[in-house]
Amino acid sequence: MSTDSHSADQVADTSAAATATMRKVALTSLAGTSIEWYDFFLYGTAAALVFPIVFFPSDMPVMVALIASFSTFAVGFVARPLGGIIFGHFGDRLGRKKMLVIALMMMGVGTTLIGLLPGYATAGAAAPIMLVILRFVQGLAIGGQWGGAMLLVTETAPPEKRGWYGAFAQAGAPIGVILANLAFLIISYSVSEEAFMSWGWRIPFIASVILIGISMYVQLHLEDTPAFKELERIKQLKHHGEDVMAPEEAFSKVAADSSVVNMKRSPVLEALRLYPGRICLAAGAFLSIQVTFYIMIAFVVAYGSSAEGVGLSRNTLLAAVLIASAIQVPFQFWAAGYSDRHGRRGIFMLGAVLTGAWAFALFPMVETGNFYLITLAITMGLGFMGLQYGPQAAFFTELFSTHVRYSGASLGYQIGAIVGGALAPTIAVLLWNQYGIVYVSVYMAIASALTLWSVWMLTETHGTDIHAVG
Repeated sequence: MSTDSHSADQVADTSAAATATMRKVALTSLAGTSIEWYDFFLYGTAAALVFPIVFFPSDMPVMVALIASFSTFAVGFVARPLGGIIFGHFGDRLGRKKMLVIALMMMGVGTTLIGLLPGYATAGAAAPIMLVILRFVQGLAIGGQWGGAMLLVTETAPPEKRGWYGAFAQAGAPIGVILANLAFLIISYSVSEEAFMSWGWRIPFIASVILIGISMYVQLHLEDTPAFKELERIKQLKHHGEDVMAPEEAFSKVAADSSVVNMKRSPVLEALRLYPGRICLAAGAFLSIQVTFYIMIAFVVAYGSSAEGVGLSRNTLLAAVLIASAIQVPFQFWAAGYSDRHGRRGIFMLGAVLTGAWAFALFPMVETGNFYLITLAITMGLGFMGLQYGPQAAFFTELFSTHVRYSGASLGYQIGAIVGGALAPTIAVLLWNQYGIVYVSVYMAIASALTLWSVWMLTETHGTDIHAVG
């Protein structure tokens, strides 16, 4: 065999190994984020259907109990920025993988314990208090998980496929919705209504113990990202007084600064110092996604199934959300792949425009009571939202330098989450109750307009060397 052919075989083997590794990272991230979001969204479905009855006094008015239940749902969002700060700090210091493992473990334990909580009839006021505490734990975990899972994929992916592979981490959200709704549908069809409200709803929560196993797999079988390893190598070289400004390292002037390499400042504070505008605009870019998503998967179920709303069966609405979430996944992958070829901002802004416009078609279609029209209404809403959510992982990764990327991306994401998602179902209920359902559509359209402006103000990141963001 000639030297050239032997070299070609080695290159082919190396390429095949890299592809196999990338697939393992992407699929593991998908599995972990899917179960993690399943846990988080399971709470949203239960907050609409179960918790108003189980965790609050039976003599509380229906609308008041629903608002109280959605308020506990919002606690998870209050905790998310704190989770983003804590996990971002240590993720930039200690590595992406370690923080992802801790986040997955926290979520698995917290959600399992929710399934074991006594209700108001048994524990009185202690029941909703314990529920709020465990929801806070969920919020901390999801606040840390997104940054770890997203960076594990995007910092490992080849530059020309960063958007595509980043979509694996993003796909965990709709798949989590599918799993959560499937769990409730299966249990609901398997037992009586009385049994479902008594103990059946607990089974999907207890089943999340599987997340602990996934966290152990990540710990034992995956390595940290090449970008983080390179940052660690440069820190070590700098620590020993060696020159780290070699051209091949392609580090920006910002990342080469001694205050960065020595990491004396908190990565979170450093991110806020270097990128205050980008963090705020990243949060704004997330508003449309959050408001639309939680109205689609939580408020629409409550509105459609309540006697004060449309009065449809719970299972009809859960099935519609399930189908719509399944179709959302290919929307996201298509948009992410498109962003690899044509840029992140254009497809993101198109999604914001379409989402805002579709908000005014959503509720008239739900009010028809026709299953197919309801499914179409939710599908298009989640699909247009997916045009934004698909490229988001790559977009946010490329906005920040390696040394503060976990912190910067997490801050933008989680601030957007608390402003956009935390109170979205509650605000929607209040608007519907006080002014009429059309004002919920106006609310969604305003969020989309703010996202459109935020993305417009950000620069295009497509083609950015993620080792050289300044």
